[in-house]
Amino acid sequence: MKNTMKKPVAIPVEKLCPFAGHPFKVKDDAEMNTLIESIQTQGVLSPLIVRPIENTDEYEVVSGHRRLHAAQKAGITEVPALIYALDRDSAAIAVVDSNLHREHILPSEKAFAYKLKADALKHQGQRTDITSEQIAPKLSTEVIGEQEGISKDTVKRYIRLTYLIPEFLEKMDEGEIALSVGVELSFLDESSQREVLEQCAINDCTPSYSQAWRMHKADRESALTKATIQTVMSEEKANQREMVKVPTSRLRKVLPQGLDAKKTEDFIIKACDYYRKYLIRQRNRDER
Repeated sequence: MKNTMKKPVAIPVEKLCPFAGHPFKVKDDAEMNTLIESIQTQGVLSPLIVRPIENTDEYEVVSGHRRLHAAQKAGITEVPALIYALDRDSAAIAVVDSNLHREHILPSEKAFAYKLKADALKHQGQRTDITSEQIAPKLSTEVIGEQEGISKDTVKRYIRLTYLIPEFLEKMDEGEIALSVGVELSFLDESSQREVLEQCAINDCTPSYSQAWRMHKADRESALTKATIQTVMSEEKANQREMVKVPTSRLRKVLPQGLDAKKTEDFIIKACDYYRKYLIRQRNRDER
């Protein structure tokens, strides 16, 4: 990267734009609140890395999206930044490389990050021989795998996740479905994925690897129908419904006497809902 300014320069925050299509989420969570408090007391200690946007006086952020967001929340009007002359592909690679070191990376973030970098490497002149349908270029995935310490096949599996509908990506991020399941579902078209999603809600479940694999197989054979999805997804699985078990001796201490099973269940649900609302009120008071 060629640094056009040897030292950081102060740039107004309104002149800075997020990198177009960057895959990393900027969340207003506890970590962000800590960062905001730090910036309010000490300022932005680590300069952002930016690149000039052609024919404008604005800059695109390459590294430092969270710092920029925190600075804006903290009311900071200027932030220190190092300006680098980067083309789009070089900047995309830098965006990915500067974020993958973070401790908490969601599967969806990793998926789109690997795809962004693989596409950029391809544009820079890497081989374009495709190893399977809709899979990233072979050499690109090899390069990423070597840099990340994983196999090229693992990189390809993550990139496959970019074909999932948003709802299944969210389930991936929440840990409700495994990577292998997400990969199999990614080969289904959007309408089929949405039918699977509907069956998940109806049957209160998520697909197992076996179910996802069979639906993918049926799709390859042009035999996947709505009825097929309904049949596969309605199968009972041992882990289909999570159960929370509480010893009766503990419940007797807090439950009113004379409740039957249905009333006991209703009482517990209402008590949990009341406590949840109490915790929200407490958290809101603490944040004032």
